[in-house]
Amino acid sequence: MLYDLDGTLLDTAADITLALNRALAEQGWDAMEEGDIRHMIGRGGPLLVERAAQAQRRELDQRTRAVLVERFFHHYGLLEPTHQAVAQPYPGVVEGVKRLNAAGLRSAVVTNKQHRFAVDLLQRLDLSRYIDVVVGGDTCERRKPDPQPLLFACESMRVDKSKVVSIGDSTNDVQAARAAEIPIVCVTYGYNEGQDPRALPCDAFIDSFTELPALLRLKT
Repeated sequence: MLYDLDGTLLDTAADITLALNRALAEQGWDAMEEGDIRHMIGRGGPLLVERAAQAQRRELDQRTRAVLVERFFHHYGLLEPTHQAVAQPYPGVVEGVKRLNAAGLRSAVVTNKQHRFAVDLLQRLDLSRYIDVVVGGDTCERRKPDPQPLLFACESMRVDKSKVVSIGDSTNDVQAARAAEIPIVCVTYGYNEGQDPRALPCDAFIDSFTELPALLRLKT
């Protein structure tokens, strides 16, 4: 199993909003609403900053972009150790992941979030025990929608891609899975950069992770 993180396993929008707004405030930029930032999540911190600049109709030179990205990561990285993070699994995720693990399936989280942030989140939420490999946006040379991170996860788990299913919430995830020739199941509740996830051209949809065992015809 290859799980996306933001918008699939976890609702992280509030934490991302808090960290981004702190970085924007340092530059004298306006704060943004969580609802707007939800539509920007999915392709990593650098693109998030670019989208924030576009939304505020601000010029973003190379230096300012680098500063904002660094400060966003700085503030985001402080949320877990200072107990300010509020991200939680979506309903059904913990039960579903547990059941898939109990059925003997190996799993990886493949995300465009930096590796260290993904690991910290999974550990705090006690999900790391069910995850064999974490592939972050800084793990490989390229990130999703490139297929490289998915294929790297398969290699790391020593599982042939023909025996793997990807779970995601966005066109990013669908494009990566298609390019890797891996089936893709999409959740109906995710971010998908502001578009309805139910319109994604995937192989199947689920409203909850608890539906996965039956979809995969597993006995758990």
